[in-house]
Amino acid sequence: SAQAYARPTAGLRLLPDYLIIGAQRAGTTSLHRYLVQHPGVRTMLRTKGVHFFDVNYGRGLAWYAARFPTRLAARSVARRHGVELRTGEASPYYLFHPLVPGRVAEHLPRVKLIALLRDPVQRAYSHYQHEVARGFETLSFEAAVEAEPARLAGETERMLAEPLYNSFAHQHHSYLARGRYHEQLAAWRSRFADEQLLVLSSERFFGEPEATFRRVLDFLDLPAFTPDAFERHNA
Repeated sequence: SAQAYARPTAGLRLLPDYLIIGAQRAGTTSLHRYLVQHPGVRTMLRTKGVHFFDVNYGRGLAWYAARFPTRLAARSVARRHGVELRTGEASPYYLFHPLVPGRVAEHLPRVKLIALLRDPVQRAYSHYQHEVARGFETLSFEAAVEAEPARLAGETERMLAEPLYNSFAHQHHSYLARGRYHEQLAAWRSRFADEQLLVLSSERFFGEPEATFRRVLDFLDLPAFTPDAFERHNA
């Protein structure tokens, strides 16, 4: 398979220049899809995110690198389009996962980070509907919100104590907790320079996609470009 071939070539591969770190249900899929249409952006991913720094970290960096283009491919794109290639991914659990900022800082100290933040109440309800649709939530919204503190109790501590422990409740039942953006961004800001982090409003992104997308391209030092259509993906 392509992945089997890719593994031994990990050292010849690019690692991400950018990560779309979240928030979940805030427009990350749409932003990822617009970006990968840009002639200066390449990724081998069939889906937007690899979830490496959160739930697949135990697989190792070679596994992660295998998901990105080779340096050779990057050089040919650069020649053809006259633009330095960028590669990246979108995994919206990165923003919220307590161990991810440190892991990213260790492996990708110069990476550019993009956070889309949506009204936390709207985001919580959209997240809830998403989990119900996937069969991961059986409670009513009111009951799920009430159960959240008990469901999440001790989970962050266990994740910190056992770095490869994946908490189902922390990932799927964190409706209100994921809306506490201030503390999540503080963890990233303590490890990365201000100019490495772009924080956007997802309401503005959906309301003024052209202007917001222009800001993203400027942030990534990519030339101006308009995708096929500014549609909402995974709405």
